Amino acid sequence: MVTERETRDAPPHRIGLWHVGVVVSTAVETPTARSIVLDVPGWGGNIAGQHADVRLTAPNGYQAVRSYSIASAGPSDRVQLAVDRFPTGEVSPYLVDDLLPGDEIELRGPLGGWFVWKPTQTEPVQLIGGGSGIVPLMAMIRSHAASGSTAPFRLLYSVRTPDDAFFRSELETPTAHLEVTWAYTRHAPDGWPRQAGRIARADLSASAFAASLSPAVFVCGPTGFVETVANHLVALGHDPERVKTERFGGA
Repeated sequence: MVTERETRDAPPHRIGLWHVGVVVSTAVETPTARSIVLDVPGWGGNIAGQHADVRLTAPNGYQAVRSYSIASAGPSDRVQLAVDRFPTGEVSPYLVDDLLPGDEIELRGPLGGWFVWKPTQTEPVQLIGGGSGIVPLMAMIRSHAASGSTAPFRLLYSVRTPDDAFFRSELETPTAHLEVTWAYTRHAPDGWPRQAGRIARADLSASAFAASLSPAVFVCGPTGFVETVANHLVALGHDPERVKTERFGGA
């Protein structure tokens, strides 16, 4: 999976530096995705919302590089990625199906200085994720909780079915740090108050912070999802300059 990302303001001295990361553990997130925890000496930490380039090298010397969001944040050299398998991809099938603890992969970064949240920000924050687009938003949620920030945080998370949600148990754990609204597009649990379907303007009006509160809004997911949500937000009165988007699509 290749991601189109905003990389302006990335530290120039760090963009070209490759680090060797050692896999500590992996965990199944969905039937087609898993999270990967790595120790990356020299990484130096990252800001919530940043991403990393991952490079794999074949025995014949062929190299493939893909960009993945980081689910962790803070000063540690420990990095968590979460990868969804792209069936015809060169990198994601290996990361999801074959990578084992003790294996090594190369990472470059952290990258990106625009689609980020910092604990010094005090305005309300509205996070809107579609599928694996939750990954950089998860880093923001964790950074918000770890820092003790009192900024109001909300998440609207759209997935096909309950089984397709990343970090589900963590997001379903009650916390004072975050309000979560689930939107299912294909199949909702029995008795769910919202009928299965794509996020509509009415969902945003009911669940997202109002434009009058001038929230910082972060939207991440497939291109069509991001464009639709961003257009709805602007129609609801949100300042386009305060709606930051990150989108992804297949190579």
